[in-house]
Amino acid sequence: MPTSPQPHPAEQPASGAEQPHPAGAPGTAGTPGTTDTPGADTPGTTRVPPPSQLSRRAFGGVVGATAATAAAVAAAGPAAAATGRAARDTGAAAAGPRAGRPGHEGAAEVEFEAATDRRSRRPNILFILADDLGWADLSSYGSPDIHTPHLDRLARQGVRFTQAYSGSATCSPTRFSLYTGRYPGRTRGGLAEPIADKSVGLDPNHPTLASLLRDAGYATALIGKWHCGYLPDYSPTRSGWDEFFGNFGGALEYYSKLGLSGEYDLYEGDAEYKDLRYYTRILTERASDYVRRGHGGKPWLLNLNFTTPHWPWIAEGDEEESARLTARIRAGEKGVLNHREGGSLAKYREMVRDLDASVGTVLAALRDSGEEHNTLVIFSSDNGGERWSYQWPLSGNKSTLEEGGIRVPNLVRWPARLRRNQVSHEPVASYDWTATLLEIAGARPHPAYPLDGASLAGYLLRGERLAERDLFWRVRGERALRRGDWKYYRGADGRDKLFHLTNDPRERANHATTDKARLARLRAAWEKVDAGLLPYED
Repeated sequence: MPTSPQPHPAEQPASGAEQPHPAGAPGTAGTPGTTDTPGADTPGTTRVPPPSQLSRRAFGGVVGATAATAAAVAAAGPAAAATGRAARDTGAAAAGPRAGRPGHEGAAEVEFEAATDRRSRRPNILFILADDLGWADLSSYGSPDIHTPHLDRLARQGVRFTQAYSGSATCSPTRFSLYTGRYPGRTRGGLAEPIADKSVGLDPNHPTLASLLRDAGYATALIGKWHCGYLPDYSPTRSGWDEFFGNFGGALEYYSKLGLSGEYDLYEGDAEYKDLRYYTRILTERASDYVRRGHGGKPWLLNLNFTTPHWPWIAEGDEEESARLTARIRAGEKGVLNHREGGSLAKYREMVRDLDASVGTVLAALRDSGEEHNTLVIFSSDNGGERWSYQWPLSGNKSTLEEGGIRVPNLVRWPARLRRNQVSHEPVASYDWTATLLEIAGARPHPAYPLDGASLAGYLLRGERLAERDLFWRVRGERALRRGDWKYYRGADGRDKLFHLTNDPRERANHATTDKARLARLRAAWEKVDAGLLPYED
């Protein structure tokens, strides 16, 4: 493993992360000396402001159902759900998925503004990754049918990003982008979409977020889905994580822990670990234990990678269906875990609600540990949603580079440094968080492995404007690049398309023939990046 260059002892991290946190002015959200009033973050006491109090700007400037509508729908039942759907269908909610969503003490969500007067120590980092969760599957992003109070509370306590993206359209390459801070196509393992056998993985010699933070003094752990290569050659403990508990493959049956090839796939470190309880419950317990315990005075990084709500469509208690799938796997049947004959909207909603409750349990453990104030929590998904996800108004889903395949929910909370109840419409991608976390933690990228992501630390902590830049994606048969409001896209049909995403998030109005100069510029930019990546292997 290459050793990362260390910050000079006299240097202060650019984020100001090592400075002491001031007491803060009374009444400032998220600082010492303030009290969260019941009704803001207490389950069951959410206050929904009347629509007359909500400006159009407060609605957010993107797309989907409003979270105020969604919260009201969840509380009021089917009649309200029909009303909310009618509002979306007529375009009334097209300005933003959390339009007028109640925040702290019922306040409407406000545009992001950095709290430049705040300081802190280097934070603990809890990065929670859902699996195949759709962009609008949370009530804070407009889901009319799934109530997610714990993740909604997390959104209220920090910043909700409306135009966040995964690094790719499937599991493995997005994880490569997050762990390395680079486009998946820079490494051979990242070309697999996704990894399906033992032939490739994340090279243990490649620096990762975990290895760079470990070298900078962090304790590191990964709990949950790895999906960046199999033993004996690839493992989180070979790539910078001190501890690993979870599964190596892309999916497993939630009770028996049998993987895609029928192998048992629950490990502690590199050794099999027997536990036949429901997998999400096991991961939640492990993560809760990790955030509660001491770490020898070190700050820590925990990558918590749930498999929920990825297929198979097994919720806790579905032991009869679990046994049926397990028997088919053991009989040698292929493709069982895809569960194409299973699932339903109701089952999917149950799994997402369980994910929400599990995140709530881990966050409660973090609060009990006394480390909540100076822990940076990030929640996202590894790609867009699958067959049961709610994506409206986006097109496409997992495996495509249409918006529904790569746009994901993204919540960020750091009470020591970020004000609560804010929204950001800046386009960001998985690999940007790698650069951001390295800067905030006072670590540096390895010079031989330059990052493709841009650090958001200046924007989040110092009030700096984000420079306009390109977001790039490549998968077999598809290409995409976003610059500002514009997206260049070529799908499986081989035709170049150009969309204005702010006006047309559903990607239906193709400007390729009316703005040929812009199309040519964006296509040339995509091809320039692509020329520096590894080619796909036939």
